[in-house]
Amino acid sequence: MTLSAGTKLGPYEILAPIGAGGMGEVYRAKDSRLGREVAIKVLPASFSQDASRLQRFEQEARAASALNHPNIVTVHDIGTSNGTSYMAMELVDGASLRQLLASGPLPEKKMLEVAVQIADGLGKAHSAGIVHRDLKPENVMVSKDGFVKLLDFGLAKAVASPQADSSALPTAIGKDTEPGTVLGTVGYMSPEQASGRPVDFHSDQFSLGSILYEMATGMRAFRKNTSAETLSAIIREEPEPVARINPRAPAPYRWIVERCLAKDPEERYASTRDLARDLKSVREHISEASGSGPSAAGPATRRRRVAPWVVAAALALGLAGGALLDRRLSRTEPPSFKQLTFRRGDIQSARFAPDGQTILYTAAWEGNPLEIFARRLESPESRSVGLGGAELLAVSAPGEMAISLGRRQVTAFHRTGRLAATSIAGGVAPREILEDVQCADFSPDGKELAVVREVGGRSRLEFPIGKILYETTGWLSDPRVSPTGDSVAFCHHPTVGDDGGEILVVDRLGKSQRVAGGYATLRGLAWSPTGREIWFTAAATGANRTLHGVTPSGRGRLLARVTGNMTLHDVRRDGQVLITHDTSRQGISGFGPGEARERQLAWHDYSSPRDLSADGTLLLFDESGEGGGPGYSVYIRKTDGSPATRLGDGSALALSPDGKWALALLNTSAGPQFVLYPTGVGEPKRLAVDGLWAQTGDWLPDGNAILITASEHGRGSRLYVRDLQGGKPRVVSPEGYRSIRYKGVSPDGRFVVAIGPDKRPYLYPIAGGEPQLIPGVDPQDRIECWTADGKGLLVHRRGEKPAKVYRLDVATGKKELWKELMPLETAGFVDIGGLVLARDGKSYVYRTFWTLSDLYLVEGIR
Repeated sequence: MTLSAGTKLGPYEILAPIGAGGMGEVYRAKDSRLGREVAIKVLPASFSQDASRLQRFEQEARAASALNHPNIVTVHDIGTSNGTSYMAMELVDGASLRQLLASGPLPEKKMLEVAVQIADGLGKAHSAGIVHRDLKPENVMVSKDGFVKLLDFGLAKAVASPQADSSALPTAIGKDTEPGTVLGTVGYMSPEQASGRPVDFHSDQFSLGSILYEMATGMRAFRKNTSAETLSAIIREEPEPVARINPRAPAPYRWIVERCLAKDPEERYASTRDLARDLKSVREHISEASGSGPSAAGPATRRRRVAPWVVAAALALGLAGGALLDRRLSRTEPPSFKQLTFRRGDIQSARFAPDGQTILYTAAWEGNPLEIFARRLESPESRSVGLGGAELLAVSAPGEMAISLGRRQVTAFHRTGRLAATSIAGGVAPREILEDVQCADFSPDGKELAVVREVGGRSRLEFPIGKILYETTGWLSDPRVSPTGDSVAFCHHPTVGDDGGEILVVDRLGKSQRVAGGYATLRGLAWSPTGREIWFTAAATGANRTLHGVTPSGRGRLLARVTGNMTLHDVRRDGQVLITHDTSRQGISGFGPGEARERQLAWHDYSSPRDLSADGTLLLFDESGEGGGPGYSVYIRKTDGSPATRLGDGSALALSPDGKWALALLNTSAGPQFVLYPTGVGEPKRLAVDGLWAQTGDWLPDGNAILITASEHGRGSRLYVRDLQGGKPRVVSPEGYRSIRYKGVSPDGRFVVAIGPDKRPYLYPIAGGEPQLIPGVDPQDRIECWTADGKGLLVHRRGEKPAKVYRLDVATGKKELWKELMPLETAGFVDIGGLVLARDGKSYVYRTFWTLSDLYLVEGIR
């Protein structure tokens, strides 16, 4: 219905229309009794004809009007006149948030002011037991003087289907509010709304997260071509990270958005007031850094005005370990860093001994094997504890060490070995406990161990040993038992061979929750001195990790940043922290056609070779460090040393047989996806895999299909063939099998080298049949690639220096030395890998990796 000026609705005279939406039409009107102007919302006719629903709406409107909060529009009156139901509300002189967003993302200060006020109003309603259920930019008004008002509380719960032409944003509404009914606006619904499940205040938090996302990016978090596709995206997909669209958005704000948009309601905020407090904290720190002028308390308490470079430092939440999130810039004492080690090499782990004066750490100095050392704080000298070849995993309160014997590399980022325990005091042989353990930690009393190990192609966390709390087709690291012993925090890395990931906490019943994530690199974790936070080192982009803290409820903050990269190793109850400052480089050495010697082919700081063209003249590689950017970068380069060409985002996998296409894996909001980049003229092509979680892939020799390793939700990895012409990927293997990460398909296309559920290597027939165990492969061997004739594989022992590469006959298991590979610089040298042999049998490339570490004792982080 459309009302003309002068129409009377009870005591209200219509002056002019304001707008229309799925919930009705809104008019400016005058209250003849009080002589004030109000906003009149005229409800749909179908609403007025349903007495029970009208009665329920009146009850909810009264409840909303009783909230009396500055960020919730006041409801003055409800009534019916000549069969027309209406609601009289406070008139807000301003614009809707939708109108403000029409020109793009909001400026940072305004964005935070609006966000805080929305959350404040929402928190007040939730504390009164009222859930909005249709929160969207159209229902947020911003007055000319900057006050935010939330509209339509309680209305979505009671309104029937909207008119077809009443709103540009469709509101999905059913006939009632029983479970199974879909209520709310498509694009701003929560997953539980979109699925027709019962909702509570967590649903409004998700809708708010969508609004916060849009204010920071200028883009809707979930928007597809149709409503059905949008609902599906809300349920199953993740939006593109805020940092990728707007890198200038404050990191804590991005974390809040990420938490609000968690698919599981339990992973959002336990209280919307907590959400509002987090937003206020971000606003206050941004305001404090910008020097907002004197306070009302007078000169003695005025904030200092700071220079622009200090503003930038505060916005980054600290430089050189100095600026801490929860301390005022003018009052913060920077942490102190005391260097504990001085030799050249790689430090793998470090822990405090119970006496508080001894530091235990594992290092490989000057190219020697790993060894455990002890360092007293009063002396700069370190001594070996007599456990050469072992790695320290954990230290218990009673003074026992958990160590790993026979330690060997599994991927570029994690190792495995035989778990054993021994006394810090020495004098007794280690007590062996369990095979193939990657990481471990003691319970607070030292009587139980949490361990990470791989079983059946899945990485699992057990606590205590034998009780599975969490499993993944990716890999797990850094398990740390909470000070109370009732939960374990750990790092989950979804992709094997990549150290990006998220922080999870799981209790003894196996209930897990994600508390932080979206990191390009994540390594090092410990509970804070108070036990109320988890401290960890990570970076959202690039390779230089910084020190963060996050509560088990998901409230995060940045603790310290230094020039370069740091890794957290341990935290004491008195606040002392052990970190390493790590300088890592990954290079490429190669031997191209017609070359007299190997050439260095790295481009930036973390170059990884992935494939060579048939004639050995073209190298496919990727960059996954600082130079690679947020989503990594795929490159090609001539092996004669010509400049590299960037093809696009992602991790490179393989060149097509004709060299015209590069297969890559691209991280998206919906998970990893395959993409084809042309090496010459052309446009990239996406390859859908029907909801599978892609892990790696390789071309089949005919160039018409790819062999991929992927997994279904909640299932183990398996092998598939995906035809480039389309269709559903064809299953090749049962669960538990995965291809070696690169170049696993044989030159004739009959077999793929796969690691089975028993972690042994097999030749798996792609066309079908029984897998064949590859003879002659030791557990420490790394299988690199096929020989040009397809009869052998190039293998070498992980971590061996120099790397002795053998040609392994796949029929007999016989090994013949092919080459010895070793860089000139040995200090900090970790390993070689990624060896690729061209089809001419002469040209090759391989990866070299160095890390130089210095161990520091840090004090003053709070």
